[in-house]
Order: sequence, then C-alpha cells, then structure tokens
Amino acid sequence: MITNIIFIIIGFVLLIKGADFLVDGASEIAKKFHIPEIVIGLTIVAVGTSMPELVVSVTSALEGHSDLAIGNIVGSNIANLFLILGVCSLIRPLIFKKETRIIEIPFTIITTILLFFLCINGTNEQLNVITREEGAILLVICVLFIIYNIIMAKKGEEFDKEENYIEIKSENNKTIKIWEAIFGIVIGIVGLKLGGDLVVDNAVAIAKILGISEKLISLTIVAFSTSLPELITSIAATRKGETDMAIGNILGSQIFNILLIIGLSAVLTPINYSKSYDSNIILLSVGTIMLGLFPFIGKKNEMTRSNGMIFTIIYILYLIGIVYFA
Repeated sequence: MITNIIFIIIGFVLLIKGADFLVDGASEIAKKFHIPEIVIGLTIVAVGTSMPELVVSVTSALEGHSDLAIGNIVGSNIANLFLILGVCSLIRPLIFKKETRIIEIPFTIITTILLFFLCINGTNEQLNVITREEGAILLVICVLFIIYNIIMAKKGEEFDKEENYIEIKSENNKTIKIWEAIFGIVIGIVGLKLGGDLVVDNAVAIAKILGISEKLISLTIVAFSTSLPELITSIAATRKGETDMAIGNILGSQIFNILLIIGLSAVLTPINYSKSYDSNIILLSVGTIMLGLFPFIGKKNEMTRSNGMIFTIIYILYLIGIVYFA
C-alpha cells in the first residue's frame, strides 16, 4: 500500500504541472488567433482533461463493468459541477459571458437530462440499457456541439470587440510562438493523462485492499480521481485570472463526458444501467439547473463566493451520504 501512496503522490505532481502547461498553452493559442477563451475551454482543454474519464469508462464498458462506466461519468460530473466550480468560485467569483448563460449552460442541462432519459427508457430486455443506437445519437450530438464551437471560434474577433478580454500580445509583450503553445498543450495533456492513470490505478488498488464496493469506488475514488485534471486545470486557470477557461473546461467536460464518452462506450458495447444511480443523476440535473440560475439571481452574471460555498457543501454532504448508505 505504501508503494501505491507514493505513485499517487507522483501522479498529483504530474497533474499539477500538466495543468500549468495546458492552461498556458491554450491561453496563448486563444490570444494569437483571437479565439474566445470560453471556446478553448469548451474544446481543447475540456477534451484534454476528459481523457482519464474516456479511458476508464470505455475500458470498464468493454470489460463488462457497467457500474464503473456509468458511475465514473456521473460521479465525475457531480465532482466537476459542485466541487470544482464551487472551489474555483471561492478562489475568484466567476463571471458568465452571454453565450455561456443562454447557450452552453442550457445545453449542459439538456445533455444531462437526455442521459437520464436514455438510462431509464426502453422495454423488455432493453429496459435500463443504453443501446448502440442511443450511443450513436449521443455521438452525433457531440459532433454538432463541436461544429458549434468551430463557428464560435470564427466569431472570435467579434468577441474581442464586444468584451475586450483577449489580447494579441502576451503579458511580457513578446510575440507568441505557436509551436511553443502547441507543445505546451501536448505536454500538458500527456502529463494529465499519466498523472490521472497513476492516481486512478493506485487509488482503486487501495480501495480493493480495503474491501470497498465497485459502485462506491466508481462514484467516489475513481470519479474524483478522473476529475483531478479538471480540478487542477480549472484552479490553475482561475488563479491566473482565466475564469472563462475554467468555466469552459467544466462545462465542456460535462458535455463531452456524456456525449463522447458514454456515446462511444455504448456504441462499443451496450451499457446496463443500475436504477441505484437515479438519485445521483437527479442531483446532477438539479445542480446544473442551479448553475443556470446563478447568473440571474443575486449578483448578475456571476457565480459568487457564497454560491461556491453552497456547491462545495453540497458535494461534501453528497460524499458523506453515498459512503453512509453504501
């Protein structure tokens, strides 16, 4: 077990450094090409930080561990929403752009509710099964979401004029070198992937030694561990003032986790859904709706520190609840 703990510490180091490289590289790309940071967060950063979930869920589905495949995504999205956004807004209040308020957050709500519907619908032998056809539908929606982001990226200059939050020069007034930014993104994603693998594999090994159930492992240790890239990356982005990237990273990860990862897993092999996850998906749906209301209640267009405290407390109570009732 001591060896496992040492590998977990090494994994954390790789996660932290990988997040720094990824955020810095993505930020430079956004500045150079006048792409809104929210778009970079929703695509490059979100996909990069979702790699651990992708690997874990697809592998679990292929090996017949549906509890791990579903629990990993639901648990990760709950951690992304309540823990990561909560902690980030405690560090610095998060300002929501217009497109985030009226498009990205509502789309995240719809995606979450769609997942719940696909999990509980069906008849006879396909009851509570996400079929290959349903997985294909999720992948098609994922492609449409990517197209939307490409269109948003092309409108980058309009965002510059309206919001004035992207500059062509970096802070030290040096010309941005694209190859360095791309190299930073690649190194960052590799660091996050290796770090995530080390943390996940060794955390699961310790859990098995302690005799913890597969469902509890998926909703807690695996879900939290695979959310570490999002957590570290979003905190790093928030501390550097790149709150748009932090928001985009979380919303993008929420969306890609459902559309891409569940979609791909279901296409490879139908996923059996356990009704015991109903309360978790309902909590996720309610939390996403709460996020959508934050910009319109209290301080306008902002997720305040008090909002972040509420989300963080909810996540702590959630962990206590699933451990207690496991």
